[in-house]
Order: sequence, then structure tokens, then C-alpha cells
Amino acid sequence: MKAEIKNLQGKNVGEITLNQDVFGVKVNEELLHGVYVAQNANKRQSTAHTKTISGRAGSTRKPWKQKGTGRARTGSVRNSIWRKGGVVFGPSNEKNYKQKINKKVAKQAFAMALSGKIADGEIIIVDELKFKDNKTKLFVQAMSALGIDKKAVVSFVQEEKDATLASRNLGTITNTLVSNLNVVNILNNKFLVISKKGIEVLTSRCLGESNEQEQIKETAKKETIKKVEKKEVKQTVTKKSEK
Repeated sequence: MKAEIKNLQGKNVGEITLNQDVFGVKVNEELLHGVYVAQNANKRQSTAHTKTISGRAGSTRKPWKQKGTGRARTGSVRNSIWRKGGVVFGPSNEKNYKQKINKKVAKQAFAMALSGKIADGEIIIVDELKFKDNKTKLFVQAMSALGIDKKAVVSFVQEEKDATLASRNLGTITNTLVSNLNVVNILNNKFLVISKKGIEVLTSRCLGESNEQEQIKETAKKETIKKVEKKEVKQTVTKKSEK
């Protein structure tokens, strides 16, 4: 499979060969829908909470005897019918909305979402997502030149992260790293804008090769090791000088 590469002025500057196992997968709508629903459910937070009879403050004593008063029988002042009583079948913050997704199924659904987008011509590949000045005006001009007039998700690699400054205050644009791109981001937006290097990282991620996040973690570990070594060297030097 081949796709066109454009620059930020909307002109064709070359072609890229796409992996058939990532961008040429047959779409299974039921599987894709299941993963989409599960990922949305996993984002859900159970913050709404109401108190039942056991959670309300008040006496546990029976207000009056069961029979002989002429009034309706009741056993607690925390009864749900009474004012300031407990809530029946109300929302609870103990509820867990998370759904388990098999890793292989999630990977297949991700490839299906990308395949559907590329088949519909809704993936726009640019040579690089970098601007001279990270201003919203330049970003809007680039999107109009690329023919994007609806909601779009712009996926960056780590080197292009500064470009998010130009698009973070646009309501129709969703910014995300290639390593964090998922089925929900792709299906909730009409277009996917990604750079040539982003396609390479995305392909390696789908094929199970080195992930961009793992590379970032490795570089961070190396930096911390270097800092620790420098501190140890300084401490040894100071001790020798004191002696």
C-alpha cells in the first residue's frame, strides 16, 4: 500500500509505503465496537455518590410502636420515605465500570480503525509536524491547506511535541502522542493527521516492536544513572580534598 505525503502547505512531496498488516486489515465492526465501548468505560470515573439508610446520620431507635398509634408503621427515622432519609438505588462511588480487553483484540481493533480511516482517505500524512512559530494562526492555515474542515486528531512523536502549543486551544483538534493514540481517539474524529515518522512509530507499535514510551523510559533511566554517577564522583573528590 502507498499513500501520499504532503507538507503543511498542502502540496504533495512524496509517497510512503504502508504495512498491509496495519493499514490493510479487514474491518470487523462488532469487534471494533466492543473495544470502543470498553475503552470508553475504562475512562469512566464513579464520582456520583448517594447515602443509603446505613450511611445516613440518625437514631437507630424505632420512632413508635408497631401497632395501636393509628400512624403508619416505621422502623427508622432514616427511612427513605422520610425527610433526610437514605436514597434507594442511588449511584455509588464503589461501582467499577472497567471492562477487560484482551491485548490481541485491542491490537486488532486498533489496526482495523487505522485501516478504515486509510480506506476512506481520512488519514493525512505530512512530512513533519513542526512550525517556525508555535502559533494557532499558523496551525489553522496548515489545516485549511490540508483540507481539514471537521474534527481531527493530531498525533505527534516526541520530537514534534512543541507543536501542541499551536493547537491546544482549538476545540475541534485533539492532540495526542503516537504512543497514546487509541481506538476512541481515531473513531471520535473525522481526520487523523500524522507525520511520516509518526507512521513509522505507529507501525512498529502495532507490530509489537519497540514502543516510543519504552524508548523515553530508557533515555530517562540513562540520564538518572549519569546524574547518580556524577554525584558519586563529586562526593569522592570532596572527601579527598578534605583529607
